[in-house]
Amino acid sequence: MAGKLTAAQGTGILLVTANVGSLFEDPENLQKTWLKEFYQTVQSHKPHFLAVHCQEVGGKNYEASMSHVDCFVKELLSSDAMKEYNRARIYLDENYKSQEQFTALGSFYFIHESLKNIHQFDFKAKKFKKVVGKETCSETLESTPALEKEKFPQDYFPESKWSRKGFIRTRWVLADCAFDLVNIHLFHDASNLVAWEKSPSVYSGTRQKALGYVLDRITDQRYEKVPYFVFGDFNFRLDSKQVIESLCSTATMQTVRAADTNEVDKLIFRESDNDRKVVLQLEKKLFNYVNQDVFRENNGTSLLEFDKELSLFKDRLHELEISFPPSYPYSEDSSQGKQYMNTRCPAWCDRILMSPSARDLVLKPENEERAIVYDNIGPNVCMGDHKFEVPLFL
Repeated sequence: MAGKLTAAQGTGILLVTANVGSLFEDPENLQKTWLKEFYQTVQSHKPHFLAVHCQEVGGKNYEASMSHVDCFVKELLSSDAMKEYNRARIYLDENYKSQEQFTALGSFYFIHESLKNIHQFDFKAKKFKKVVGKETCSETLESTPALEKEKFPQDYFPESKWSRKGFIRTRWVLADCAFDLVNIHLFHDASNLVAWEKSPSVYSGTRQKALGYVLDRITDQRYEKVPYFVFGDFNFRLDSKQVIESLCSTATMQTVRAADTNEVDKLIFRESDNDRKVVLQLEKKLFNYVNQDVFRENNGTSLLEFDKELSLFKDRLHELEISFPPSYPYSEDSSQGKQYMNTRCPAWCDRILMSPSARDLVLKPENEERAIVYDNIGPNVCMGDHKFEVPLFL
């Protein structure tokens, strides 16, 4: 997902968030397609400052995939498409041997040669330093002064089981304007059946608590408060109970229980007539709805009424209008660019959010509306299971 912003001084900023886990499962196909679309986006918007927040760097088998990560970084740094970006900062959390600290987050920042003056904050020295040259840091991010990295406390994790969730914050000053950029990965829905049980779901509550934790940390008393952009994989989902009741309003529900435990194994929604045609089949990791077009027609905007998780933070986080289809879960088949997988209810998981003061920077009267874009990259091609956003081109 991307957002493009053009500041009053004419400085173009491109913010991109991308869950890249599936790229490292299939570097030959998915990664090449991803990079091609990414380069086209950069060429199209020509930002002066480019921030790319990645989640699940290295994929699910990160031990085996870390060599692919190195190739991915080298490709980005050496490609022709990026040759005008003569300064870069890349922060990769590759410390997979430490369960208590590993987040698999990767934050990439590229600065165009025409941008003369940009500084980055040193959180230890509490002062800004001029950005020169290209640096990649992948060891002990916890002690790297140019950022703050945290994994959520263990009691925030469902059943206290560690997973790769947390945030990385960096701070920049550009054209006399300081701002924070926060890469974030929140908790997913482990079971469609559990998500359906109540509204809002238990998973929504877990994400709410974690996002509140991040916002409290980045606005506490340790540092001066500045405008902030939080972009990453929030794992926000549609209110499962409400959306299913809407999609299956005339259907009858059959409950199938496991023979050994008597626990609900499957829910089958059938039309009352029409030969009792199956409308939706729901299992722990199956969401098989009869008509996927509902998620694509008019960019799925008829379902935005069920996208409620951000409403709890309406005083602290703002978002530009969504006019793109749900960003997850797309098929990982490289020939099925617009198809959703039948694993989860499609949702807008990947977002670019901003504080009220950041929104005021973006929506200055002198910023023409056409200079601001908020959209998916690669709408018609396979980019992995998440379409990534781009432009907020500020």
